[in-house]
Order: sequence, then structure tokens, then C-alpha cells
Amino acid sequence: MYVKNRMTANPYTIASTAPVTEAADLMREKDIRRLPVVDDGHLTGILTKGDIQKVSPTKATTLSIYELNYLLSKTTVRDAMTREVITISPDALLEEAAVLMRDNRIGNLAVVENGNLVGIITESDIFDAFIDIFGFRCGGTRLTIDAADVPGALAHIGEIFEQHKANITHIVAYRGASGRSNVVIRTNAYSTEAIEDELQQKGYFVIHVLRSRE
Repeated sequence: MYVKNRMTANPYTIASTAPVTEAADLMREKDIRRLPVVDDGHLTGILTKGDIQKVSPTKATTLSIYELNYLLSKTTVRDAMTREVITISPDALLEEAAVLMRDNRIGNLAVVENGNLVGIITESDIFDAFIDIFGFRCGGTRLTIDAADVPGALAHIGEIFEQHKANITHIVAYRGASGRSNVVIRTNAYSTEAIEDELQQKGYFVIHVLRSRE
């Protein structure tokens, strides 16, 4: 899965010369937490709600509301934005985006192609992809199978599902210790007792079963 499959294309942007109050209003109106800063078509920074809070007077200030609004209206996006923006290509793997966010402890990445901003991808996009990869919101049965970590194990398990005419819609394998792996399979079938019995007979261990409706 690629970044371009999960990013928000053509995100809302703002110019560095805009008042920070304009950015705050846009974030509130569109219910977003970050804005790429674009000048003359080029990405020059990124602005978050946290950045705005850093340049806003504290609650302990003695300034009047009119004075506060005046000061904020004179503060530009350039004064508050983060200038060093970590970017990623739309053709990068989603895993690359996740590692980049994790290693840099950030919640979003600007997606840039040929020097132009084409999207933004956030940690929420990564979480949604993770849920979809597991098919957690799909109806059917989720089986967790303990299997030997050997060549052909997945193919053999797949044959058992095929023989029972159960379609595998999602599959994820976790390599464990002592030469064993947990294979998580979701099938659109709801009655999997016969599959579970055959798996057990063939030397596999069904360690968890979850049935769910869409």
C-alpha cells in the first residue's frame, strides 16, 4: 500500500504572510489540526494548533480581549510555523511513512512530488490503514492460528480454507519465538467449525476465534 492511497490529496493550505488568526479560523472551520504553508506553489513550512498556542498570549495576561486580538492579527503564519518540514513521496510505502513519523515523533507528513505539495498524510490515516489491513470492520470470522514457521505453511492453511469454500479476505502473520508464528486470517464465512477442526487435525492450533457482523 502506498502513501498516495491513504493521503489527503489537495489539502487546505495557507500563505506564510497570512495572519495567524486566519489560520486559526480555517482550522476551526474545517476541523483540522495542521496546515501546510505554501508560498508561490512551494512548501515553506507547516502550522499546527500547537504552533499557534505558542505565539498566543497566556491566560494569565492582563491584556484586554481587544488588545489580544490586535496582537494576534499582527502575528503572521511565518512567525509561528515550523520551517523544517519532513516530507515523503506519494509513491513511498505506507510503512515508510509510519517509520518516518515514529522516528521523528511527529503526527503528519507533507507529501511532495516534483517539488509540489500534493497531499498530507497523518497518523490517523496510518491507523485507518492498519484497521483495514486487518479487516476489523468487515463481517465474517477472524481466526488466530498458531503454526510452525516453515516454508509452505501459509499455502497449506489456504488449501484448508479453499476445500471448505471459505474465502480468505485478510491475512497477517506475526513471527514469534521458537520457530512458531501466529497467522491471523479473516474469512467472510461465519460457520468455521469444520475449518477449525481440520486445522487442529493437521497440526495447527486455533488459539482465538472472533465472529463479527458488518
